[in-house]
Amino acid sequence: MSTSENQEPPLHPGEGASPTEGASLGEVPSLRAELSSEETSLEEARNPRAATFSPETSLIEATVSGEGESRKDPTFPGEPTSPREGKSLTEPTPPREGKSLTEPTSLGDATSPGKETPREGTSPEETKSPELNTSDKQLINLDQQKELALPQPPVQVSPPPLPLPTASPEAISFLASITLEDLALTYFTDSLVTISDTGKELGEFIISIHPTFYKGTQCISVAANSHGAIDDIPCGTSISAHISSKLETMELHHHEYIKLKDHSLVKKTLMKKEQDGYVLTRHVTMGENMKSETLSFSLTDMEGFVSEASNLLLLRIMARRNNVPDNMVFLSFDTEMQLSTSTYLNLGPRMLMIGKSECEVLSIQRTIHSEASCPMSWQCSFLPDGHLTSRVQVGSPITMRLKQLPQIREADVEEPKPVFEKKPLNWEEDMQLYFKFIDRTEALKADYSSYIRHHPELKCMLADFLQFLLLRKPQDVVTFAAEYFSSFSAFHKEQTPFLTSNKTSPFKEP
Repeated sequence: MSTSENQEPPLHPGEGASPTEGASLGEVPSLRAELSSEETSLEEARNPRAATFSPETSLIEATVSGEGESRKDPTFPGEPTSPREGKSLTEPTPPREGKSLTEPTSLGDATSPGKETPREGTSPEETKSPELNTSDKQLINLDQQKELALPQPPVQVSPPPLPLPTASPEAISFLASITLEDLALTYFTDSLVTISDTGKELGEFIISIHPTFYKGTQCISVAANSHGAIDDIPCGTSISAHISSKLETMELHHHEYIKLKDHSLVKKTLMKKEQDGYVLTRHVTMGENMKSETLSFSLTDMEGFVSEASNLLLLRIMARRNNVPDNMVFLSFDTEMQLSTSTYLNLGPRMLMIGKSECEVLSIQRTIHSEASCPMSWQCSFLPDGHLTSRVQVGSPITMRLKQLPQIREADVEEPKPVFEKKPLNWEEDMQLYFKFIDRTEALKADYSSYIRHHPELKCMLADFLQFLLLRKPQDVVTFAAEYFSSFSAFHKEQTPFLTSNKTSPFKEP
């Protein structure tokens, strides 16, 4: 027997001679089987888990572990067959020729033979550890890919707040052009009736404007009330406000209500002008539930603002001037108390029957352009003196009309004051004035004589003073008289008789 027969084959394919060196071709399968069994025993000794789960075991084989019986290929002993043939996952798998036991299981892990590259998110300790479960990592990666593939819910990002609307320069100039004379001609009361489309009276609408004082400042009081019943449901609106001469709202109370059978709806709004801006408070009551909110606006944001109360006054001024300038954009609140723009449109003159008279009226349309809802428009008709004759909201079957023609109020024309020439007056030549002078003189003399007769001590005092005056003969008679008569005063202090005649008098300036 040759020396090659007594030599033991190497433990691993890369150590010493090749498995086929020194052997015939017929002995190759047996040698490969022996090498496979020896390598399997060594691998089990090094890694006990390798017998149950090999790094080269596929994901599908891991799911059917323990099913079927292990069968070997007669041509290539030691290589596993497919799971369909009942191959057990516990049977070790020898490495193929030219490959290391650490051969990667996927194309993404393919590197140089004998060296394993760590994947992303894996620490070096996990890569070097023999207990690393490759199939578990594949499951985790698949789960992560599925999570990434699922449609993510859109992130809700709140839109930035919209800028507040602003009034046009034409509107601000129109408000500044209002004078006290314009306001003085709007102080009267309008009384209208609310009529349905069938001609039935539903309620009344009253507007009253007159001057007043608010916190010591002269202003204008505006009060409007509308009450009635629509389909036997009581409803109404009332407005009470104090307005400045430039139509700035100082304070406003707005009350709306609808009384239903089961529950009622009440809206109360209070707006006040403070030093740094406007404060708006609103209370909405539906049945037993009440909701409150408070808003604040700066004076700059509210420039050109026209409230519901200021609107009634502004319409009268436009009607009296018979002028509605174009391109005027004011600021107003919509039904949800959001700051919006409002415009005025001149609809021109038309004929309207008031009572038994047909009169020419001027129609003006006001529109609030709300960003949250559709625009709302109101059409009002006025007589030349500013009296309201009709008011209707566009799209509503309810109309407010004037039943009786009021007295037309015209501007008072002041007549020029008469001018009288100055004439010289000579009372001595005028007999009437001369006799008045004589009569007045006689009356004064009689009065004086009567007084002296009733006060005889007056003669004694005067005689004593004249005697003392003639004895002293002072240069300053007035000061001497003051010193003399001061002794008769109750506030005079008694002085010692040992006085010098050169003492300074308290009645004489130094």
